[in-house]
Amino acid sequence: MDIVQRAKAMVLSPGAEWRVIEPESGDPAYLIVNYVAFLAAIPPAFQFLRGLLLGWRGPRIGFHHIHHFGLFSGLFGAVVHWLVALVVVYAIAVIIDGLAPTFMAQKNQQNAMKLAAYSLTPAWLAGVFALIPGLGFLRLIALIYSVYVFWLGLPILMKPPPDRTGPYALAAIVCGIVLAFVVAAIVGRGL
Repeated sequence: MDIVQRAKAMVLSPGAEWRVIEPESGDPAYLIVNYVAFLAAIPPAFQFLRGLLLGWRGPRIGFHHIHHFGLFSGLFGAVVHWLVALVVVYAIAVIIDGLAPTFMAQKNQQNAMKLAAYSLTPAWLAGVFALIPGLGFLRLIALIYSVYVFWLGLPILMKPPPDRTGPYALAAIVCGIVLAFVVAAIVGRGL
């Protein structure tokens, strides 16, 4: 797999790319090692760099103070967030596959893994904007676009009936959001 071409296609022409992805293997170990591990490293890497170079603002009580991460604590935090992102992608795939029978879709763990792994591409690529203060809204836009990419891929990979696609997508997205909030509460922000 050419990771650069795949990431580019998932951003620029996701509808067509899902049709290319459908017949491919969705082996979880392969996808995590050869795709997710690289792209999921972008946000924590750039947040780490921002913490080292620019610091982060403390609470706005009285005056705010700029805090800088120590090299090792920042690196540790970045690695933890990266590892958690890998686990979250797998958990989202399990949720997508687990919800399939409820919405009369095909239960297919490998396709669910492909859907979870590839649909987050725009959000991960937008992780570069973590380095520049004030560009957080671009990351939010990329996350919304990731939801759209997921929406395009769900009927192709999981094959729900057309009248069940919307509720299935909504249920999977809500479960993913709840999972993200739970993980963020446990591990800390920055996912």
